[in-house]
Amino acid sequence: MPARARRRPHRHGRAPLRRDAPPAPLPHPPASDGGEPVTTRALSALLALLVAAAVGAAPAAAREKPAVTLSAPRAAQGAELTVSGTGWRPATLLTLLVCGQNMIGGTNSCANAAGRAVTTDARGAFSLRLAVAAPPKPCPCVVHVAAATGERATADAELAITGHPTAPLPEPAGTGRLAVLATTRLEGDSGVLVFFGAPPSRRLVFTVGNLGTTPVKDPVFDLGTSHGVYAPQWEERQWRGTIPPGGKALVELPVELSAGAHGDYEVSVRYGGKVIAGQPWAVGRPWGVTFFWVLLAVVVPAALFRTGMAVVDRFRPAAPAATSPGRHRAAASALFRRRRPAAPAADEPVPGALPWFTPDSAPSSTRPTTKGPS
Repeated sequence: MPARARRRPHRHGRAPLRRDAPPAPLPHPPASDGGEPVTTRALSALLALLVAAAVGAAPAAAREKPAVTLSAPRAAQGAELTVSGTGWRPATLLTLLVCGQNMIGGTNSCANAAGRAVTTDARGAFSLRLAVAAPPKPCPCVVHVAAATGERATADAELAITGHPTAPLPEPAGTGRLAVLATTRLEGDSGVLVFFGAPPSRRLVFTVGNLGTTPVKDPVFDLGTSHGVYAPQWEERQWRGTIPPGGKALVELPVELSAGAHGDYEVSVRYGGKVIAGQPWAVGRPWGVTFFWVLLAVVVPAALFRTGMAVVDRFRPAAPAATSPGRHRAAASALFRRRRPAAPAADEPVPGALPWFTPDSAPSSTRPTTKGPS
């Protein structure tokens, strides 16, 4: 064996690492029985779950409307028939009633004492045996099913009752009778501009119910606002929608006052010539308008004064150039100099004492004068 091919043993008992040796391969993920990695299996399972959820949500989104079917279209009084329903919400409590006159007058046309209740299953279906009771109104009759909990939902199925009188349906008369069922309230906000005199506005919200026997479509309300002892000023407000007999609806009507309005107001609602609701409204004073008038009362006089002073300075006549500010004092000094007596000249003799004041003629203090008695 050649000397170059001979390898020297390592002193620690291990062979030295070769720099040109290839790296060790990375471990592969564990494979299933068919040789497929676990990661691929997890992704496939997740995709299958998403597809199943999408497929299950499609029928729920396209759920049919609630429907009711009867086991027989005709039955005698006291007989029983099977009432089935589909398309209802799961786990919903339903009420079943036999009603006359197609339930035009609401539940007043139904046999309420013989009513039944049932809860839908997980698919929104139900089936119940119902005894046929004579309603207080003549036929045509229906089996009325309504949801007692959750969102409002109803369905009717025609039923002919043997031995029960039949009469034509009453003609629609009047516009129905609306009544307020809940407390009225004012909602909304007027904004910041109301502080500076903008018209305040709100929404009057109240719930009305149809107590009549005919549906009310697009009712017209009279909305009035009053302030103090003044009578309300009425304006027509139409609400879009239909309220069936025995039904109720939430009505919202816009209310707006005049610009700068403040104080205590009363908002009233009238229907059919009768006031059915009222709500007080306390409107704050627009202090921004008061601040504006105060600022105007201060700024306008100051501006007029400054303008007037500028006009006066512009048209004031100019003073003469020869006249100096000290002209009065100079004239007074000249006049004073003119009035002072002139000093005597140096060559003139100084006058002596006056003759009557000479020493020899001066009066004596010890003897009397020559004039007068001695």
